[in-house]
Formats: sequence, C-alpha cells, structure tokens
Amino acid sequence: MPRRGENIYKRKDGRWEGRQLKTEGKYQYFYGKSYREVKERIKAYQESGNNVAKKEEKVFASASSLLEIWLDSELLRRVKPSTYESYYHCITKYIIPFYISRDYYQITEISVSEFVKFMHDDNSISQSYKRKILAVYKTALREILKNIPDSIKILNCIIFPKSEQKEVQVFTMREQYLIEKAVLNCPDKRTLGIVLCFYSGIRLGELCALKWCDFDFENGTLFINRTVSRTKNFSNDDNKTILLIGTPKSRSSSRKIPLPSFLLSIFKEYYQLSGKENCYFMTGNEIPIDPRASQKLYKKMLNKAGVSDRKFHAIRHTFATRALELNVDIKTISDILGHSNVAITMNIYAHSLMEHKKIAIDRFNNMHMTNMIPEQFAVTNPVKEGCLSSINADF
Repeated sequence: MPRRGENIYKRKDGRWEGRQLKTEGKYQYFYGKSYREVKERIKAYQESGNNVAKKEEKVFASASSLLEIWLDSELLRRVKPSTYESYYHCITKYIIPFYISRDYYQITEISVSEFVKFMHDDNSISQSYKRKILAVYKTALREILKNIPDSIKILNCIIFPKSEQKEVQVFTMREQYLIEKAVLNCPDKRTLGIVLCFYSGIRLGELCALKWCDFDFENGTLFINRTVSRTKNFSNDDNKTILLIGTPKSRSSSRKIPLPSFLLSIFKEYYQLSGKENCYFMTGNEIPIDPRASQKLYKKMLNKAGVSDRKFHAIRHTFATRALELNVDIKTISDILGHSNVAITMNIYAHSLMEHKKIAIDRFNNMHMTNMIPEQFAVTNPVKEGCLSSINADF
C-alpha cells in the first residue's frame, strides 16, 4: 500500500512503482526493487526539474530501470497478452538479473556483448529459446536507445546463435489409428477435437476457441478466427493467471480449412444433438474450455489408446507429415497450417521433405535403369550381316 500522501506502491510482481505529475499534465513513472529506490529516483527527478530531456534520462538511468520502463510502456501494452507475457519472462528472468548480478549499470557495447556471450555459453537453454531471448533484447534496446548516437553499434553486438534443426514428433499411422479408435469409442464427445486436429492441423488454442458458427456444413469448411490462451495476470486482482480469447497467432493464421466428408458427417450429427451457433464446440456453452483441460483430455486418450506420450502439437506435425506422404504440395500445406510463408513450413518439415526428395530421385534412378541402359546381348543388324558373310565365305 502507498504511504500516506505519496504515490508509491508495491506491485504484484514484487517491484515498487511511483509516479510524478509532469508540467504538461502527464505522469512520469519510476520503478525500483525497494520503496527507498523509487523515492530517491522521484526526488532526483524533482530536483533536476520536470523538463529533463528524454535523451538525458536514457543516458543516466540504469539499464534495469530502462528495461522495466520499456516493459511498462504504453507501446508494449498494445501487443497481445501472450506476447507481452513472453517479453516479460525474457526481460525479468534473464536480462535484468544479468545486469544486476554483473553490476552493469548502463547499456553499453561491453554490457551487450557480455550478455550475448553469456547467452551463447549457457547450455541449459535451447538454441531456439536463446534466439527468442536475444530477439526480445534487441527489440527492447531498439526502442530504449532511440535517438542515441551509438545505438547502431550497440545493436550490432547482438549476434544470434544458429538455429537448430530438430526432427519433429510425429505419430505413426498405427498410433494414429489407435488414437482415433479410442476417441470414437469414448462417450465424452469433447475428444472429437483430437480427431479434428489430425485432419486439419489446427493448434490447441484454435481448437479451444472453436464455436459451432465456425463450421460451414454446406461448403464443408472450418473458419479459424480466434484462439484461447492462459496467460499471466498483470492486473492487481488475486488471480495469478487468466483465460484470454484473442486473435490467432498471426494474420495468416485466420483461415478457412476444408474438412473431409467423414468428419463433417460426424460433427453434423453431433451439432444436431446439442449444438448452438454461438456456443463453443468443446464445451457446448458460451465459455471456452481451458487449454490445460484439453491437454488432460488428450493425455487420457493417449493412455487409453496405449500410445506413448507426446506433446499436443505432435498432432499438428502428424497432419503435415501425412499431407506430404499423400503428395499434397507444400504451398497448400502451408496455407492450411496458417504459416506466414512457405519457408517456415519447409524449415519445420525439412526431414519429411528430404524423404520425399529421396523418393523422387529413386524415380529418376528407375527411369535411367529402364530407358537409358542398352539391352544386354542385343545383336544389331550390321553384326548379323557380318556373321552371314563369314559363314558364306567358309562354304
């Protein structure tokens, strides 16, 4: 709680926040690890006057303070809550603790280079997550160092590690058969969402956000236009996390997907029994299912089918792999998955694509063996004529 007459309080995340009214009527915010630290910053601000240039503030403020201010900026509040949570985690768990533990007060070429080296040397973090942390770091610095002369030099110190190519988890045809069989024999109709994912490649959050009005039974399509996610609650109430309904991952993730006829028949029958246009497919009411509940349901079906545990996202990978096996072109697969470009699809499924390249080259090999090698022991006409002349001469 703020002290009497003061505008300083302790936030839910453990930090202290204070504010000071500026001459133009807007508030200047201050952050710190303790009440005293915030109090001193407000006092220093008051003593220096309210017309301190932003450039000077950036030069003299600590790196940790600048990163905290960036996290609380209005600009960052415009991003999706799930994106903000990702930024918050990278900044508060990795970047700020580094500056505090190494006693780096300001953002300089040296401190940035040392953090990049620290990231590269940390074997407890995957290459992909290192790239994510450094990408957030660079995004923050680009805004923090705006209008600073040496900003380009500092930003150029951020070097990303090479991306690692991992083979994606995929269910075998036999495993998919066992899962589908377990689902179709299950009285809990919510499990039908698992089969839907096997034949559409939609993400878990997209499945949880599906409403009956998203199904077009006449045209045989499914419209993806929202997603459900559970994210950290940054408000001041008692709930640590909240369930959010938002737009899909990217602009290209909003898409129409054709569905196979057998699946449309199953869902049409299910809809006629209990469906309502504005109700969610997975719950039958106007409240979406929690992705965590869907995860538990999925694990239960894997156990019932006797299939080894995998992440839910393995269903999406299985859909893409099956599509490649059925010789569906990569552009169509990319559009159905909602990737922003074909390159993303090709990078993720490089292993599967390599298998198809090998099959294609084997066809070239068969073509060569069939059409390009001369028939063995074939006797040409000149040879035959030569043999007959020799025989006649002997007689």
